[in-house]
Amino acid sequence: MAYQLTERTIGGFLEYWAEQTPDKEYLVYSDRDLRFTYKQFNERVDNMAKGLMSIGVRRGSHVGIWATNVPDWLTFLYATAKLGAVAVTVNTNYKQNELEFLVENSDLHTLCITEGVFDGSYIDMVYKMLPELRETQRGHLKSERFPCLKNVVFIGQEKYRGMYNTAELLLLGQNIDDDELLAIKQSVSCYDVANMQYTSGTTGFPKGVMLTHHNIVNDGFFTGEHMAFTSEDKLCVPVPLFHCFGVVLATMNCLTHGCTQVMIESFDPLVVLASVHKERCTALYGVPTMFIAELNHPMFDMFDVSSLRTGIMAGALCPVDLMRAVTEKLHIKHITSVYGLTESSPGMTQTRWNDSFETRCTTVGREYPFTEVKVINPETGEECAVGEQGEMCCRGYLVMKGYYKNPQATAEVIDADGFLHSGDLGVKDPDGNYRITGRIKDMIIRGGENVYPREIEEFLYKMPGIKDVQVAAVPSPKYGEQVGAFIILHDGVDMDEQQVQEFCRGKIARHKIPKYVFFVKEFPLTGSGKIQKFKLKDLSLKLLAEKGVQPI
Repeated sequence: MAYQLTERTIGGFLEYWAEQTPDKEYLVYSDRDLRFTYKQFNERVDNMAKGLMSIGVRRGSHVGIWATNVPDWLTFLYATAKLGAVAVTVNTNYKQNELEFLVENSDLHTLCITEGVFDGSYIDMVYKMLPELRETQRGHLKSERFPCLKNVVFIGQEKYRGMYNTAELLLLGQNIDDDELLAIKQSVSCYDVANMQYTSGTTGFPKGVMLTHHNIVNDGFFTGEHMAFTSEDKLCVPVPLFHCFGVVLATMNCLTHGCTQVMIESFDPLVVLASVHKERCTALYGVPTMFIAELNHPMFDMFDVSSLRTGIMAGALCPVDLMRAVTEKLHIKHITSVYGLTESSPGMTQTRWNDSFETRCTTVGREYPFTEVKVINPETGEECAVGEQGEMCCRGYLVMKGYYKNPQATAEVIDADGFLHSGDLGVKDPDGNYRITGRIKDMIIRGGENVYPREIEEFLYKMPGIKDVQVAAVPSPKYGEQVGAFIILHDGVDMDEQQVQEFCRGKIARHKIPKYVFFVKEFPLTGSGKIQKFKLKDLSLKLLAEKGVQPI
């Protein structure tokens, strides 16, 4: 099919569907039977945009959204987009220092928050960050440390000192003339920054990735095309909206195809299964740990999930056995995987719905339209031959505008030819599909031998009783690094370190056999569900110390 890049903005797409299919459901929360048609949602977005205008939000203003997938999360996203403002997505797992760093670094003008998550009150953290807020009238915030920050908005009905709430914002918006909003909407360009996401900061300080309407609208559109999406599809979204997986691969996909987005406020496998069952969802997204939780839920058999046909498994290693179970038990015959990073909006490559099962299991597919992908030798800068491992790099419409206020870091990842360097290792196969073999920094160097964790993880997934596994480096005085395997077992399974090593013996090279095996209940995750491998190294030393074992 001959594609074209669209120059329609996020707000323009929403208004298009509100006019074309006004009564079609756009946003559904099945667990509380909350439903918005395209027309209803577009009207709420316009009212919210006027509310934001009334508290000083203008084109280019930075508006933070710190919330799980609550119903008005998307209202604020679209309202800022229509104003030419920038939605700054805040990781729901952030704690005090991370919040304060982001607010300061991003020059936030308005921060929109909920009460928080189970292990942290956003209200308390905001008051700690802004003690003056308790003594300040709404709209009169003056903070010495955060001079750009003018407003805090509580997403909900409750009232907190110094903060607006959603109802007040919508009320204030009634004082803004519709023509004033229309003039602003017409001035917005698809090349304006629409969304700023902070990288998870697994190395160094987080950086604000500036993504334009053009970046994410087109990336979302092509993602849907690779799954043969139409306006009849219903996508169940249990992944967080603050991350590219939720806000682009899900929301922008649904927006560009005019289909229905069935939201899960915070991941719960039971709510996912019930929503798919009740709404007859045709597509489902998730990281591997989410699919594992759904498939292993004790009430799984009570739900009819036969309406599912496609979806995306991404964000981490997608084991072959898990892909097979998702295909057979969840009926997602055309499950796909997307590879990319926040800086590439995020999709760079994707398997297609009609690729062979083997291709969809063992590769991350081929490049998106209008995208050049190259595997580049990190040492020479030359493009690698087919089958030769190098760094995954891409160029095209999907490359971010840059890191906010950080030209040096931008220049470190976008080279003089416009190629974005991912930091991930991959190879291109003879069919033009790519395989990700690890991260440049994740690579374990044991006595001069390069060991790629992904290869060992795939192997260990074949061992009966293992539910999930991550492989990471354990510091070693003798070898520099040793191989450590962190294993989650299926319920009721007993296993010891020797059994795992015996399973490997004779099947993989001796230097790849895990020297240390740790049985854990969970992995350290980022808010978007990615494994924080750098934390596994510290965890290994802690677990060894508890056993009284010195690394060798």
